[in-house]
Amino acid sequence: MKTMKMTSMALLLGLFLTLSANVYAQDPMTVAPSAYKKVLLENEKVRVMEVELAPGAEVPWHSHPNHVVYALADGKLELTEKGKTAVVADVKAGEAMYFPAVTHMAKNVGETTLKMIVTELKMGKMSKMKKM
Repeated sequence: MKTMKMTSMALLLGLFLTLSANVYAQDPMTVAPSAYKKVLLENEKVRVMEVELAPGAEVPWHSHPNHVVYALADGKLELTEKGKTAVVADVKAGEAMYFPAVTHMAKNVGETTLKMIVTELKMGKMSKMKKM
């Protein structure tokens, strides 16, 4: 009886952890369609998305592979990675920032609409560079 309880508890814990991981690893286009306006380009190498985040708006937990963010407008963005303290970034128009793969949530803590282009880099076979 005790072994059966332990097995049941282990299975429930495993199921919970699996479901939790799936909750935290959502696609930003799915979890925040009001902020992630549209995909501008997608192919086997990249996905480029237009993002607008109104003051006070939040993007729930989502994941990105390695990615580049280009700011189209100034703003203040609070980013919270799983298990870490939130960080507030002053984003300036014309600034490009590189980020490694991450699962996080985001909130516009500024007074202006934050506009960005997010380019996710897809992992794939490395292509050989053409010699000049």
